[in-house]
Amino acid sequence: MTTGTPHISVRGLNVHINGHPILRNISIDIPDKGITSFIGPSGCGKTTLLKTLNRLLDRNKKVKIDGQVLVDGEDIYGKGVEVTGMRKKMGLLSQRPFPLPMSIYDNIAYGPRIHGIRKKKDLDATVEHYLRATYLWDEVKDRLNSSAGGLSIGQQQRLCLARGLAVEPEIILGDEPTSALDPVSTQKIEELFLQLKDKYTLVLVTHILRQARRISDNIAFLYMGELIEFGPAEEVLLHPKEKLTQDYVKGYIS
Repeated sequence: MTTGTPHISVRGLNVHINGHPILRNISIDIPDKGITSFIGPSGCGKTTLLKTLNRLLDRNKKVKIDGQVLVDGEDIYGKGVEVTGMRKKMGLLSQRPFPLPMSIYDNIAYGPRIHGIRKKKDLDATVEHYLRATYLWDEVKDRLNSSAGGLSIGQQQRLCLARGLAVEPEIILGDEPTSALDPVSTQKIEELFLQLKDKYTLVLVTHILRQARRISDNIAFLYMGELIEFGPAEEVLLHPKEKLTQDYVKGYIS
């Protein structure tokens, strides 16, 4: 059993792409706060599930989605849902960082400006706050007007995290957010996640079991589009109940 109040509740979720089933009858309650990681072989549906949580797939005519995804009790696929407001609740980190083609400062200020912050004093404070929160401030404070593309890959990923936090989301989604990073940058991102989990709900996709064990509170194992097992990280990784999970954590399934 997982602990905590559900922040995201998925009910009977099915996703078909080009008529092929990608996710099959997924039902899961993701607790408020903490880190929930999805693990499983390549092609098992992890990234597809993550994208359904942010409505990144439903505008594709080749994709059919049915079931419910409840965030704070509201079905994000229900009629009349204001998609922009819903997405504001969620920050998204991709496998590779994608800083906006603008300055370091403007990358952070971009979202707050869209949501109504205009005064330079307020924007300055916001930019500094979130660059400090991601331990970038001391590294970039003297070149805030320089292109974000000049940062290292690890710095760019922390910048993208700061940019996502600047719009004050409730949920952080990460699709293998450290897969393109070196070990030092990976450690910094993991440390940030551990610090953020008391304030945010983090939902991550990872293919690295060691990472899942280091940072996760709860783990969900997907296999061929189905949810096989879900529970506290140590329980799922060290004492899995299902034979498929046992085979995966032992390396028999890759």
